Amino acid sequence: MSHAEPFAGALDRLAGARMFQAEGKVTRVAGLAVESNGPACAVGEECLLLSANGTILSRAQVIGFANDRVFTMPVDHVQGLSVGSRVVGLAKRPEIAVGPHLLGRIVDADARPLDATSTPPGEAYYPLSAAAPGALGRARIESPFVTGVRSIDALATLGRGQRIGVFSGSGVGKSTLLGMIARHSESDVNVIALVGERGREVRDFVEQELGEEGLSRSVVFVATSDEPPLRRIRAALAATAAAEYFRDQGKNVVLMMDSITRVAMAQREVGLSVGEPPSTKGYPPSVLSLLPQILERAGSVAAGGCITGVYTVYVEGDDLNDPIADAMRSLLDGHVVLSRDLADRGHWPAVDVLKSLSRLMPQVAAEEHLELARVLRSRLAALYDAEDLVLLGAYQAGSQPLIDAALAAREATRTLLSQERDDGAPLESTIELMRAAVRAGGDAG
Repeated sequence: MSHAEPFAGALDRLAGARMFQAEGKVTRVAGLAVESNGPACAVGEECLLLSANGTILSRAQVIGFANDRVFTMPVDHVQGLSVGSRVVGLAKRPEIAVGPHLLGRIVDADARPLDATSTPPGEAYYPLSAAAPGALGRARIESPFVTGVRSIDALATLGRGQRIGVFSGSGVGKSTLLGMIARHSESDVNVIALVGERGREVRDFVEQELGEEGLSRSVVFVATSDEPPLRRIRAALAATAAAEYFRDQGKNVVLMMDSITRVAMAQREVGLSVGEPPSTKGYPPSVLSLLPQILERAGSVAAGGCITGVYTVYVEGDDLNDPIADAMRSLLDGHVVLSRDLADRGHWPAVDVLKSLSRLMPQVAAEEHLELARVLRSRLAALYDAEDLVLLGAYQAGSQPLIDAALAAREATRTLLSQERDDGAPLESTIELMRAAVRAGGDAG
């Protein structure tokens, strides 16, 4: 009896009657895609890549087909793949084990712990790809979600179940801002996906930005930049599935993904490997299809529980009209823009409040809060327009009451909008600082 026969028997028991047709052989490897003459599987289903003697080389996922040719892509790093290697269908879609055991853990895209310690069995299995809640099955967003970050809570207030994007170039403080939200927000559970990060940055984020306090009510999914594209995509999908599990337990969940741009880049690799036509900056149509499938799974549901989504968006060259940034703005319920200029001046967090917007602020913030925000925004906008005149000393006091008010309240406004990383702010104290900043400028506004 060959080594392959007992393994094939185990697969028969797993996949049932479909196994008689759920096997093929590799005919070609082109880039990242593996082409074979079978198995008869649906797109998205899992397969195993086996050597001729039955040794498992890697898991794979069906990503497309043409006539009798099936295109799969390895989920794991693979060595030893050759023409004639077996492709065995498992007749199932990827899923992860979820449960309370995930809290406080750092796991990979399969929800397996990265610290090599044992983990209890999961309470349930959730599919990586699931349908979003129906449009009429969602609850209206009416309660504020307090992040503990004053610049956001004051002028771009979020709602529970809202989806917001954090837009910036590299090195402007996206990860630091996520850590602040994880530690200081009102969430019951944080689900964090670190997609395409450098390996060094993962431990830095967990220990420096998240800390013990944040990790204790968080689960961190990690897929570093060297992992295959499907694993990077799976990390984002697994984090979303875990957030759905905690939401179904009635929890107030914040799902943070750093970054959705790297998820799009991974899907670009997948799409181009199967011959999709590239469009702007090489992004094929499947990228613009995947993004809403991920984002729409966040939100509030009528049955209770909610997922507030915070997705970082890397804007190449600080260009907010980058195709992914532009697509994300159209899909999200608002955006927080981080400014390199503010970061260079030592202003942290470097939130550009004039470019940031929460579309749901009018329905979750109190009337007084909205009026204070309106006055502060109008003063900041006037000061921004006159900044060159003020710096050159060419502005004459008294000529523009709004600019005078902004200059008088400059220090109080800076106190409101700047914040140390470890300094979480309740909403009441944020509103009190807003009142102080408005009073400091007098009646103009």
